[in-house]
Amino acid sequence: MAFRTFLKSPPFWLIIAAACIVPASLNSFTAYLNSRVTGRTNWVEVIFAASLWLIFGALTPIPYLLARRFPLRREGIVRTIWAHLAGALLMSLCWTSVGVLLSLPLVRRPPQISFLRYYASSVLTNLSLCVFLYFAVLGCIYAFSYYREARERESQQARLAAQLAEARLSALRMQLNPHFLFNSLNAITVLVRDQNTQAASRMLELLSGVLRQVLQSEKRQKVTLDEELQFIEKYLAIEQVRFSDRLQVRWSVEPDIRDALVPEFILQPLVENAIRHGIAKLSEAGKIKIRARQDNGRLILSVEDNGPGYYPVSNIGVGLANTTARLANLFGERGHLQMMNAKGGGTVATLRFPLKRVADG
Repeated sequence: MAFRTFLKSPPFWLIIAAACIVPASLNSFTAYLNSRVTGRTNWVEVIFAASLWLIFGALTPIPYLLARRFPLRREGIVRTIWAHLAGALLMSLCWTSVGVLLSLPLVRRPPQISFLRYYASSVLTNLSLCVFLYFAVLGCIYAFSYYREARERESQQARLAAQLAEARLSALRMQLNPHFLFNSLNAITVLVRDQNTQAASRMLELLSGVLRQVLQSEKRQKVTLDEELQFIEKYLAIEQVRFSDRLQVRWSVEPDIRDALVPEFILQPLVENAIRHGIAKLSEAGKIKIRARQDNGRLILSVEDNGPGYYPVSNIGVGLANTTARLANLFGERGHLQMMNAKGGGTVATLRFPLKRVADG
């Protein structure tokens, strides 16, 4: 496939033309200068000097076709070498034969030497040069073709890597949705057991709206920060039904970054973690602060609570593991999730990744 592309692509014929026209021009110019030195311009000699290299260019399909027929592989290397030696000999015979025929009108052959001897001498004289040029052209053909193959493999590997990353992200997202649904339904179950039917009914209404957004999503990996914050507002409305006046939410979002692109549902696990491990363990009112700002080309999102604080454990939950994996797949080393104790008590979870806006494409 790479050889067919090599044959059909314009650079192939441009390279062949340049390889023929440049030495043909130089050779004819040298012949012209030599004839001028003798005092008489022999245009036949000049044309003949140029024709030799143009003929060589016309014969270059021989190494190309043999390279296509016998690719350079470890298996069958002996057969490939013999094929190219035969090709070099054939090219030498063809080049010399046409050159001898063109030289006949110029009377280049001494009259005391027979045509056969003159032809054999020309073949032997041109053989070493033609073999060298044959393998030089062959090396260029192999180098270019394998370069094209390497580029195609790199392109294919990039496509496969992108498809793999997309599949991983989709799997992580599918993992997140049931996890979120399970925790919400568990909260509703607690309200029903406490016979708080009004709060359970309100929570089911809000949950249906959130699930509708999740299920009807276009499976985008990234949304605007404004869309993500709207989803978090709906999620927090569900939790505020459960905690009533015990849950207070504060927002601090720079207005000029609401069009920034963020991974969809990236904040929900952090907010859920703050509620489950922070607010739920308090007897007094709990506070959650959600911040969004930019700093040196990075988008920084944080969720802070006033709970008992952060205590690292070996087995992190599904939500945090999911978030870390998504950041790694989307941003590599440029995406970070940091969990630490907040000043004055509580936990702060901070996301950092490159800032990219909708207008950036």
